[in-house]
Amino acid sequence: MAGSSPAMMSLENPMPPPVFRFAPSPNGYLHLGHAYSALLNFDSARESGGRFLLRIEDIDVARCRPEFEAAIYQDLAWLGIAWEQPVRRQSEHLSEYRDALERLSAEGLIYPSFESRAEIAKLVAQREAGAPWPRDPDGAPLYPGSAKLLSASERARLIEQGAPYALRLDMAAACARAGDLTWTEHGAGPDGETGVVAVRPEVWGDVILARKETPTSYHLSVVVDDALQGVTEVVRGRDLFWSTSVHRLLQALLGLPEPVYRHHRLILDGAGQKLSKSTAATGLRELRASGVAPADIRRLVGLPP
Repeated sequence: MAGSSPAMMSLENPMPPPVFRFAPSPNGYLHLGHAYSALLNFDSARESGGRFLLRIEDIDVARCRPEFEAAIYQDLAWLGIAWEQPVRRQSEHLSEYRDALERLSAEGLIYPSFESRAEIAKLVAQREAGAPWPRDPDGAPLYPGSAKLLSASERARLIEQGAPYALRLDMAAACARAGDLTWTEHGAGPDGETGVVAVRPEVWGDVILARKETPTSYHLSVVVDDALQGVTEVVRGRDLFWSTSVHRLLQALLGLPEPVYRHHRLILDGAGQKLSKSTAATGLRELRASGVAPADIRRLVGLPP
């Protein structure tokens, strides 16, 4: 409208509220590290007038169990955390991840590899005879195989024969397609990286985006989920800092929006190691059973009451 003031325009077109999410996997019971991340997201949503979502990342059918999912709801409710309904469960959205894979396949950016984990380990050992083989930020060796060289007919023959396979992102082709990328970091990386961070997906090699028996991966499903749920603020542990490079690359390739990221400190055990779901001493169920209160959990993880 002509003559409208900036104040009037901001009222006519208010900014949507920020959207936060907590996305645990039901493959074990939650511990103090999960409590810190969940509370940090929940507190941030309340303080900013935003929304808080809960997502269940249950694509690992071998390890995810209904009792662990039920315990997630119980533990979060005990902490005083409330979330919007319905909860998104990844196992109910496999077709959406399949659509994303098909888009990448149509662009010639993914290929199947057929080596088993044991065969890959053998290939790495052979290549390390001369010099150390490169590894990704998590310490796993980069894919050493030659599946990209197989012809389309040979790939089709192996798949038709029922050979197990993993669908990998052709990292070199993907990086060339996407060009230089960055992300906005409101937290800090392992070496203090913050602000505008340059994306370095090549350090991950040809990452797996799906397997024959599991039609998606963490990397693929997390970017699809965040986009479909309208997540604007990704607040998660610092151990996932460099995974953001892969996520930004996939967002660019699939035309998905870019959230703002905040990677927070990790809650460590007495030996200075990242907490594990197998560490009963820090499990929320065990702490609750011993008489610990939700306010004590906040104090233990360094959050205000």
